[in-house]
Amino acid sequence: MKASIQNPHFLLRRLHSLFGLLPVGAFLILHLWENSQSRFGMAHYNEQVVAALQRMNYLPLLEIFAIALPILFHAGYGLVILRSGRAELHRYPWLHNRFYWLQRLSGFAILLFLLAHVGMTRFWGIWEPAVKADLFSHMQQLLSHPMIFLLYLLGLLLSLLHLGNGLWTMGISWGVTVTPRAQQLSFLICMGFTLLLFVVGLQGLLGFIS
Repeated sequence: MKASIQNPHFLLRRLHSLFGLLPVGAFLILHLWENSQSRFGMAHYNEQVVAALQRMNYLPLLEIFAIALPILFHAGYGLVILRSGRAELHRYPWLHNRFYWLQRLSGFAILLFLLAHVGMTRFWGIWEPAVKADLFSHMQQLLSHPMIFLLYLLGLLLSLLHLGNGLWTMGISWGVTVTPRAQQLSFLICMGFTLLLFVVGLQGLLGFIS
């Protein structure tokens, strides 16, 4: 155990796992809850969600240190893990081995999606004050394009599968779910949680265009 703790990769993997839950996973859940309020209409969303966030104290610092940097670390070390692994699905065609590689590959796809999402919302709002003032209408216009809607739907699905499977593997690697029975039950709970969050996220997307 002492040798493992002294191994820098052991510590980095633990940090990678921990950051995937807090703050990255927690922020994703909060973000989905905020966007689900799109179903209440433009006035509610722009005032109760967007304007409330913009009035937060030290918002730029929170965005950098509590969101952006943890995401970059989680994504960056995830790419290191992806590069060091070997896909042998033909030798080990088990469900959880497939989920392992889905976890690795989805992380890369999610990173590309995040860059597109932040570019089309946060950065666009910096250059276009009208977007910042009426983000609801901006999202409504974006999501009215079928390809962009499919992009967001795929990004949502991959992000939630990544979170759900990450929670399951975190329980194993941190010694919470040790027995096969506990791991099986934990997998079902995590996938159920994933499905619940997907419904919330889908409701948010449809709220912009309904």
